[in-house]
Amino acid sequence: MLNLNGITVRLGGRTILDGATAAIPPRARAGLIGRNGAGKSTLVRVIAGMLEPDDGSADMPKDARLGYIAQEAPAGSTSPFDTVLAADVERAALMEESETCVDPDRIGELHERLNAIDAHTAPARAAKILAGLGFDEEMQHRTLDSYSGGWRMRVALAALLFSQPDVLLLDEPSNHLDLEAVIWLEDFLKSYRGTIIVVSHERDFLNNVVDHIVHLERGKLTLYPGGYDAFERQRAERIAQLEAARANQEAQRAKLQDYVARNSARASTAKQAQSRAKALAKMQPIAAMADDPSLSFGFPDPTELRPPLITLDMAVVGYDEKPILKRLNLRLDPDDRIALLGRNGNGKTTLARLLAAQLSPMEGEMTASGKMKVGYFTQYQVEELDHDDTPLDHMTRQMPDQKPAAVRAQLGRFGFNADKATTKVGKLSGGERARLALALITRDAPHLLILDEPTNHLDVDSREALIQALNAYSGAVLLVSHDRHMLEMTADRLVLVDDGTAKEFDGSIDDYIAFILSSPSAAKGSSGGDAGAKVSKKDQRKANAAARERFKELSKKVKAIESRMDKLSKERSAIDRALFDPDSAEPALAKLTASDLMKRRAELEPKIEAAEAEWLEANEALEADKSEAA
Repeated sequence: MLNLNGITVRLGGRTILDGATAAIPPRARAGLIGRNGAGKSTLVRVIAGMLEPDDGSADMPKDARLGYIAQEAPAGSTSPFDTVLAADVERAALMEESETCVDPDRIGELHERLNAIDAHTAPARAAKILAGLGFDEEMQHRTLDSYSGGWRMRVALAALLFSQPDVLLLDEPSNHLDLEAVIWLEDFLKSYRGTIIVVSHERDFLNNVVDHIVHLERGKLTLYPGGYDAFERQRAERIAQLEAARANQEAQRAKLQDYVARNSARASTAKQAQSRAKALAKMQPIAAMADDPSLSFGFPDPTELRPPLITLDMAVVGYDEKPILKRLNLRLDPDDRIALLGRNGNGKTTLARLLAAQLSPMEGEMTASGKMKVGYFTQYQVEELDHDDTPLDHMTRQMPDQKPAAVRAQLGRFGFNADKATTKVGKLSGGERARLALALITRDAPHLLILDEPTNHLDVDSREALIQALNAYSGAVLLVSHDRHMLEMTADRLVLVDDGTAKEFDGSIDDYIAFILSSPSAAKGSSGGDAGAKVSKKDQRKANAAARERFKELSKKVKAIESRMDKLSKERSAIDRALFDPDSAEPALAKLTASDLMKRRAELEPKIEAAEAEWLEANEALEADKSEAA
């Protein structure tokens, strides 16, 4: 059990956490969510013991071990494999002592303890975790200094998972991972035996991993059972109930105020008026649910161009005369929505840079429309923003020939009002900086948007707003992302970058996940060893096709049930709204009596319970199919 007891934290004169309280059940997998700036990282630091709260505490069993990734990535001449092994401090100390110990009794104790902690299987477990996170055997034994910061953060994650703490604290663990590694991490966490607290903004990750949601809003915590979709349903019902209660309270308040105003001066009713005035003073207002007006993305529509925008014909691209991708044959049209799939390091960014004209083909041909404008977003643009300048300063420099009103209008499309536009970048959140970078690259209405991991600093609501904006945008989109929900909602073409080239992937995102889980390389990465007896390529292809088809059918069934559950829940919420606030009820329900509404609601409950039971059964079958494929 992890108990968060009335945690209050004030930073810079502002209250970040205000009596935050929640009881996380033992071995729960809880997703900590909230808007950017809500205080999630502050709460994580309190739980990790890195920040002393002004009031309250984070309590766990006395002997429980807590694991948390440090902000700095590991570095040096040691290898990822040795770094992960060293994360088990007890094993490392026992192994070192056993090499020099000469006392027979102590040697016996050492080997007994090493057996107890399963120390001799540690190398295989370390290799398995590293393989799952994208390190092949050769990569596991290179020096840490030969890797980028993102890959070294993967090593830090691998070391944390290997150490198997009783309470595993993960803050945005997928930010440095590709889609394939995220899928592996999901499967790993599902079978984790300790308590997990994970900060994430990815819907699919939360739906697939967690069994509780801890929602941080206005400094308070609310615990919801289930994954993210279940949280959204429950919260929508809660909001509807709160809004109905608030409306009723406001009506009651208005009546009390009117009575006090009319009767305070009359002797015969002065006491009653005074009594109502006291009741009015004691009435605690029910806060309205606040919407964030700055949660905004608006991509300006480009001028029309005739297709195609870009054509690649047997193109070759790379760096320093070393080819990375060959035999590239690709066509992009003005209305295309393309997602690039494949592991990090396979060349997705190289292909994106070629299409953005930052690289030229070494061989073959690349033909692009002469009038085409490209907006290319990368995380480097977010990191390179001048922290001492304001969004207005940045945009003014990029739009020197435009009037101030046009500059502010472009900032306004991305939620930067008068105050935010003149706030120094150093004081903006990560999500706000990402929005600024997107505003800058789209200032001249590009015909093609190339977005390389645009969601890393965005919360769930911001991601939904970005998805809506991309779907409303009339230009072409090329997307690199490990956020499956975003890929599913925006992409209608999938291109797999693998084996030194890029080819169309015939199928959906679910098909691609099934392809990953059923491939021999995935099986090897999951087991840390041989995938099993050798089979012919023909038989393997048949098995893979069957696994993909089975996975696809099960996924369709789960989604159909979820759609039915959503429809039933909305119907129940509409009935609740009609009961609590008849004035806002749907016309068909407004005609019914309270008795009829309650009867209809009672009829809905068993249908919802049956759908939930059916969903659990179908989801278990889907998970079993995943396990068999892996």
